[in-house]
Amino acid sequence: MKKLILFCLFSLSAFAQEKHRPTMHFTPPSMWMNDPNGMFFLNGTYHLYYQYYPKSTVWGPMHWGHATSTDLIAWTHQPIALYPDSLGLIFSGSAVVDRNNTAGFGKNAVVAVFTHHNMDWEKAGRVDRENQSIAYSLDEGQTFTKFTGNPVIKNPGIPNFRDPNVAWNAAANQWVMTLATEDRVTFYASPDLKNWTRESDFGANLGSHAGVWECPDLFPMTVDGVKKWVLLVSMNPGAPNGGSGTQYFVGDFDGKTFTSQDTQTRWIDWGRDNYAGVTFHETESKRIFMGWMSNWDYATVVPTGSWRSATTIARDLSLVRINGAYTIASNPVAELQKYVTSTKAIKTGSIIKSSTVGMLTGELKSLADFHIELSNAKGESVTIGYEKAGNRFFVDRTKSGKMDFSNRFTGKIYAPRISTSPTMDFRLLTDVASLEFFADKGLSTITEIYFPSEPFTQWRVKSVSGMDLKLSVLKPAL
Repeated sequence: MKKLILFCLFSLSAFAQEKHRPTMHFTPPSMWMNDPNGMFFLNGTYHLYYQYYPKSTVWGPMHWGHATSTDLIAWTHQPIALYPDSLGLIFSGSAVVDRNNTAGFGKNAVVAVFTHHNMDWEKAGRVDRENQSIAYSLDEGQTFTKFTGNPVIKNPGIPNFRDPNVAWNAAANQWVMTLATEDRVTFYASPDLKNWTRESDFGANLGSHAGVWECPDLFPMTVDGVKKWVLLVSMNPGAPNGGSGTQYFVGDFDGKTFTSQDTQTRWIDWGRDNYAGVTFHETESKRIFMGWMSNWDYATVVPTGSWRSATTIARDLSLVRINGAYTIASNPVAELQKYVTSTKAIKTGSIIKSSTVGMLTGELKSLADFHIELSNAKGESVTIGYEKAGNRFFVDRTKSGKMDFSNRFTGKIYAPRISTSPTMDFRLLTDVASLEFFADKGLSTITEIYFPSEPFTQWRVKSVSGMDLKLSVLKPAL
């Protein structure tokens, strides 16, 4: 503990110089990170917890790491919030502010709800190795005390029983838990966060079942005055472009049962590097999403130095209705704009030398093929673009630099165009070793990481049609 606290006193800029470490995306101070979890907003501060192993750069006994921010872009590392104990490792979960003191820990206590995973039981072949537990904080999420009555939900006899996401349902005057159970979701209800009743299951015959379901999140959204419910569910393996990905459903929830609007499988991001994403609690009408910017196909072997993994940029989610169907759009949070230091118009075809951390925006008055090439002097490159014939976007990282760490890393991936508009807009956010592409006001999104031998500082856009382009330089946040 003392060693970690001393490390956190160092300026973030010192280790931001490490090769491939981003300057606009959260990374752990050192060692291994995966799922973001337990995220909430309280008294002007955003709290990010995350799956963390402080002793290695590969996955190990899970803790809850912790960081805070006032703008969702610049983060301050905090001491580890939850450590493994006799009940097991600390897997993913959520954190809520108990404003009405329903649990009896104190008014406005922060209550973390998480999965205890007993590794000894797993090694012994016991299927009941995962159970749900709680801990409470009386100092706004800085330190936690585990509940002496843990676990609060015992395993019913299945090996994958995890990632509780809890929210207050004012209409029913109770807490609702959304829990990943094998290849579906189970809903529980509680008046006090301690005593839970199983209500219903969802997903046995809907969505993709190519892998285990994980990290669910249920929340309401409104579009055109209509309230709908969105259910996020991550799945590994089985994503459309390989490995890990997050599907979602839109429908209705009556406090006990979720009913999907249709049978179509939808994906919140079509890239290979956005997994286990959930939203912040206590943000009122906004829904702010962050995901783990990696993929279990290669997460443990990517060529970073003293740390592994980052989160996506924080994104505002909105609900859009297209041809009668409800679809999620996601865009970088508005706070990102304050990091823009300069913006200039650029022309298609010209090679622009600029910072490796930037934001390119474009508008097309009519649909046409285009591609954006990020490259360096060594001939390494990543290409992002649109193919009109297939009405689809793509990212090609087959020449992106170091790729020999995994045969599942290279290749070209595609994302369908969701919008039906005859015009198109896009925003491309790049960091030291990642890109996030938002097309048609966030209806089609792609997230990909890469590892060039030197930074990509050359930008080039090619198109058979004219396009308005602007390139913004971003100052480092970390």
